[in-house]
Amino acid sequence: MGKKVCVSGGGGFVASWLIKLLLSKGYIVHATVRQPGNEKYEHLLKLERASENLKLFKADLLNHESLYSAIVGCNAVFHVACPVPSTTVPNPEVEVIEPAVKGTKNVLEACLEAKVERVIFVSSIAAIVMNPNLSNDKVIDESCWSDKEYCRKTENWYCFSKAEAEEQALEFAKRTGLSVVSICPSLILGPILQSAKVNASSLVLLNILKGCESLENKHRWIVDVRDLADAILLAYENLAAEGRYLCTSHFIKTKDLVEKLKSIYPNNNYPTNFIEVDDYTRLSSEKLQKLGWKYRPLEETLIDSVESYMEAGILESK
Repeated sequence: MGKKVCVSGGGGFVASWLIKLLLSKGYIVHATVRQPGNEKYEHLLKLERASENLKLFKADLLNHESLYSAIVGCNAVFHVACPVPSTTVPNPEVEVIEPAVKGTKNVLEACLEAKVERVIFVSSIAAIVMNPNLSNDKVIDESCWSDKEYCRKTENWYCFSKAEAEEQALEFAKRTGLSVVSICPSLILGPILQSAKVNASSLVLLNILKGCESLENKHRWIVDVRDLADAILLAYENLAAEGRYLCTSHFIKTKDLVEKLKSIYPNNNYPTNFIEVDDYTRLSSEKLQKLGWKYRPLEETLIDSVESYMEAGILESK
């Protein structure tokens, strides 16, 4: 029988692919969701081996007992759940910060109580790059942190919540001896499995494909959701993994990304107005690659993303 693991936020974009990967590797998976009977989780129940090896648990990040019931008996926990606002939020403290920060604390305390071997915390480059003091000629790596005061001042609540939650998670590990590894992905693209609401990162690509009027011609660092799932599992299975890992694959300017998409799907109404911005940032995933991580070509990610949007009916076939 395979090892038993828990994935928080089971219905989301990243978590769905991680669950698919875990099931394919023979793991028994406990996935936390808000309402197990809801049709938005049907895609999980259709995954190969789900009928025998996947169990959905009703859990709330702000409820320790509900988390503990899903985590107890598991060898590892993959904490993926986190609110990602795609629009402005009226009450960031309640809607973004509390679920991210207090939710992570609750997960870690439940893991410690349940004697879990290792926790993989999915953070974000939002916890790394939002810092006005980082110079353009510096290669950004795991030693860099977003400036939380700057995040608050500029109302980048997602960046603040990810930096605060990750910082607290790593401090919790030092204080208690719980093994915690964090993964910080860049913009996550790739085919969607979830049938419910489109996730915030996929909307970036969908907006380009649907022809939003103008775009900032900024640098984008992209990672495929399937490669991210591989990285998350690698961070658990490779005993040498420790600390934080920046996870990104491809670097491209928005205008070049549009041109690449246009060469594959010429019939879409693409943006034609690009606003130049000075935002050059170099990110390094060298630490993760030394652990054995590999990634697929950008073209494969883009094609598989677009095809999945058309299949889901959220993008017209042209």
